[in-house]
Amino acid sequence: MAEADASIYAALTAVEEREASDAAALDSLLRGATTPFVIRGLVRDWPLVQAGLRSAAEARGYLVDHARPVPFAVSIGAPGGDGRLFYDAAMQMNFQMAKGKLADIFSGIDANEGRADAPMIYLGSIDVPTHFDGLEADNRLGLGTREPLVSLWIGTPTRIAAHNDFPDNLACCVAGKRRFTLFPPDQFRNLYLGPIDNTPAGRAVSMVDFHAPDLAAHPRFAHALEHALVAELEPGDALFIPSMWWHHVEGLASFNVLMNYWWRETPRFLGQPQDALNHAILSIRDLPAAEKAIWRDLFDHYVFGNGPEATDHIPAGARGVLDPLDAESAGRLRSFLLRTLSR
Repeated sequence: MAEADASIYAALTAVEEREASDAAALDSLLRGATTPFVIRGLVRDWPLVQAGLRSAAEARGYLVDHARPVPFAVSIGAPGGDGRLFYDAAMQMNFQMAKGKLADIFSGIDANEGRADAPMIYLGSIDVPTHFDGLEADNRLGLGTREPLVSLWIGTPTRIAAHNDFPDNLACCVAGKRRFTLFPPDQFRNLYLGPIDNTPAGRAVSMVDFHAPDLAAHPRFAHALEHALVAELEPGDALFIPSMWWHHVEGLASFNVLMNYWWRETPRFLGQPQDALNHAILSIRDLPAAEKAIWRDLFDHYVFGNGPEATDHIPAGARGVLDPLDAESAGRLRSFLLRTLSR
């Protein structure tokens, strides 16, 4: 795996470290948090973490012992590559997708361990309840009343381009070592984002190679670095990534495992903002400028402002979706959108 210019990371500000002695303290830290923080050793007592501290092979054996007999999706990069999951010269993915039993995939990692020309092998966003029995129960993290999605990320040395996610995220390093480089949400212009409909994993990613940034092609990236934070996680450490923060992720060891928890503070019946952005590109972006200006005002009025001037003149009980949404009204609105989009 190609090494990054160490000076890039040495110049960055380290993510703040905090402590959480129990579930109540963790809940207090997470409630309303808007900036990243690291908690050292939060899950160090997990059986999976302890297995990984003894050896990567033992961590793999632990996971295989809990795996269900279902196919696991795996990304495979070219032998001797630098671990970067990205685009090729034709803007297609530079890795191949396959499916197999977890034990067979791990056999491939075993067979290539220590080889300079080993292929990149990466299993991303594995839904834990679907793919494992007892793994979450035996390696539990109390998150209060939150109902998170729990996922595993497993692989050889990898580089995941900077991207963001809508939910809040608590990422726990289980085995190996991870480095996260983080940027506030407003830095998207300085990260030179790629396509939003042709992506390595469903989210637009930075086109900048963090191991060899080309500031002639991406001059604003220098400004992004002025706002960047960095965190290196050892087994048992956890990193909180707030909603919409950009993060570039590197697996630095020969074998790396991360378990993460995603949750959103808003009700699940609400839609995904990315869907609204896609729909706006379809229906508004290419309108004449004068018409776009009108729609900008309407969005400010109904969506971003959402003040009493939009509703107070309408009788109570007759405001429809202009009232705060609940599960029933959100469902009706979703059905209406599906009908209109299918015309």
